[in-house]
Amino acid sequence: MKAETHNQNFAGMSEEQLPIPKHKLHSWTHFMGLYAGEHVAATEFVIGATFVALGAQIMDILLGLLIGNILAILSWTLITTPIAVETRLSLYTYLHKIAGGNMTKLYNWANIIIFIVISAAMITVSSTAVRFLFDIPAQLNWYPTDPWFVMVVLGVGVIVVLVAMYGFNAVSDFSGICAPWLFVMFPCGALVLMPALAESVLGYTTLGGWSDFIQIGSQSVWTGVNAQGEPGIGLLEVIGFAWAANTITHFGLIDMALLRYSKKKSYGLCTSSGMLFGHYIAWIAAGIMGAGTAVLLKTSITSLDPGDVAFHALGLSGFVIVIVAGWTTANANLYRAGLAAQAIFHNHSLKQTTLVVGIVTVIVACFPFVFSKMLPLLTYAGLLVVPVGAIVFAEHFIFPRIGLTRYWVTYRKLTHSTPAVASWGAGLVFGFGLNALDIISFYYLFVPTWIFTIIVYTLMAKRYGAAEQYPEEEAELLAFEKKVEAFQAEQAKAYKMPVKDNTTFSKWLHIVARASLTITLLLAGNTMFFSPDMATYEENRGTFYNVGFACTVIYFAAAYWAMRRRKALTEAQELGQPVLL
Repeated sequence: MKAETHNQNFAGMSEEQLPIPKHKLHSWTHFMGLYAGEHVAATEFVIGATFVALGAQIMDILLGLLIGNILAILSWTLITTPIAVETRLSLYTYLHKIAGGNMTKLYNWANIIIFIVISAAMITVSSTAVRFLFDIPAQLNWYPTDPWFVMVVLGVGVIVVLVAMYGFNAVSDFSGICAPWLFVMFPCGALVLMPALAESVLGYTTLGGWSDFIQIGSQSVWTGVNAQGEPGIGLLEVIGFAWAANTITHFGLIDMALLRYSKKKSYGLCTSSGMLFGHYIAWIAAGIMGAGTAVLLKTSITSLDPGDVAFHALGLSGFVIVIVAGWTTANANLYRAGLAAQAIFHNHSLKQTTLVVGIVTVIVACFPFVFSKMLPLLTYAGLLVVPVGAIVFAEHFIFPRIGLTRYWVTYRKLTHSTPAVASWGAGLVFGFGLNALDIISFYYLFVPTWIFTIIVYTLMAKRYGAAEQYPEEEAELLAFEKKVEAFQAEQAKAYKMPVKDNTTFSKWLHIVARASLTITLLLAGNTMFFSPDMATYEENRGTFYNVGFACTVIYFAAAYWAMRRRKALTEAQELGQPVLL
C-alpha cells in the first residue's frame, strides 16, 4: 500500500530527490574540465604565498604538495565517488535518508557557515585588486584599517550577491570558460617574475638549469624560515595541508553532488586535473609570484595581498584574474549557502535566503582575516563536516559488511537520529579537543576524527535499531527503486542529446581563443628565457603586460561568443526550433 502511494506521487517528486538517470551521466572529460575550473581560483594566490610566509623549504614544497594532492585524489576516488555512483544521490538527499530531517537541518547550518566564510574570503580577495586601482593601502590586519576598503568590499559584495540571486547560471557558464585561461596565466606569472628572482639571488637574469631554480627557490622563495625569522613548517605539514584543503568535498562528501553524474567510479581520478594543476602547479607558481613581487617592491611577502602580486606578475591581466576568479568562486559558494538556508527556512524563496546570507557574507568580507587565515579556516571547516562524511561512510560501506541495516532510520520512519547527531557532536569534541591538546598537527585532525566518528556511530546505531531486520520495508524500497528505473527509462526515450556546434565560424572562434593563450604563454617564455640583462627583462616584461592583456581580452571575447552560440543551439533544440548561427 505504501509503495502505491509512492508511485502515485512519484512523478511529482523534485529531481533532486531521485537518483540521477543513466541518460544524464557524463564522460570523464566532463569531470576533468569541471575540476580544472573549480580548483584553479583566487585562493591559489593566497595559499601559494602563505607557504612562503610559513617558511616551507623548496624540496618540502615540491615533494609534499605532490604527495598531499595524490592523497586527496585517492580520497575522492576511494571514498566519495563510490558512494556517489552507487546511490546517484547528493549528500543532502542521502543524509536525509540515513539520518532524518533534524540531522539534515544541523548539517545545512554547518554548510551556511562554511560557505559564508569561503564566499567572504573570495569577495575580500577580489576587493584587493579593486583597492589597488584606487591606491588604497593593503589590508594586513584582521580588521579593516581604511574606510575606503570597506566601501570597495561593499561595492564588490553587492554585485556578487545580486548575481547569486538573479544570474547564477550565467556566471556558472562564464566560469567554465575561465579554466583554460587560468591554466595559462598562473605559469605565465611565475615565468615573468623568475628573472627578477634570479637577478636578486644569482646576480644575473637567466637560469642555467634545474640547479639554478633550486638555488633561487631555496634562497628567495621557500627559504625554510618563516616571516618571524624562525624555522618554518616541514614536509609533513605541507603534505597534511594539501590533503586537508578539500576535506569538505572528499572526506566530507560534498562532491557527491557532482560525482553522482559519473559513469564509472574510476572517474574520481579526474580530480587530478584540479589537484595536480590547481593545487600543485598553481600553488608553486603563486609562491614564485609572491616572492618575485616582494623583490621588485623591495618588501616582505607578508606585506603583500593578492592584488599586489597579480598586478606585478601579470599587469592588467592580474586584475582580471583576481576579480574574475574570486567573483565566480564567491558566487558559486554563496549560491550553495542560499540553498542550505532555504532548506531550513522552507517558507522563504531562494532569492530571499540568498539575500540574507549575502548580507552576512559581505559584512564578514570587510574583515581581511578571512583570506589572510585561509589555511586554518579551510582546515577547520573540513573538520566541522568530516564527522558527517564518516557517518555516511559507515552506513554505506561498513553496515552491510557487519550485518547492520542500511537506511534503518528511514525504515523506522524517524525524523531524528540520536546516533547521528550524538556521534557528530562527539566527533567535533574529539577533533577540536585534539587540537586544543596539540597532540598532532591540526592539518591531520580530520583523519582520527573521521575514524572516531565511524566507531561511535556504528556502536550507537547498532543499539538504536540498525541491528534489526526490516524485510517488508526493504522490499518496499526495492519496488520503489524499480519504479524509478522504469520512470527514468521512459524519460530517456524522449531525451535528446545536446547537439554539438560544429559550424565553421564557431571553430574559428575556438582557434582564435587558443591562439591568444598560446601567444600569452610564448611571451611569458620569452620574458624568462630571452632576458639577458635587467634592461631587456623590463622591456620584455612590459611587452608581456601589454600584449598579454590584449590577448586576455581577445580570449574572453572569442570564448564567450562561442559559448553563446553553443547555448543558442541547445536552447533551439530544446524548443524544437531552427536556429541561425
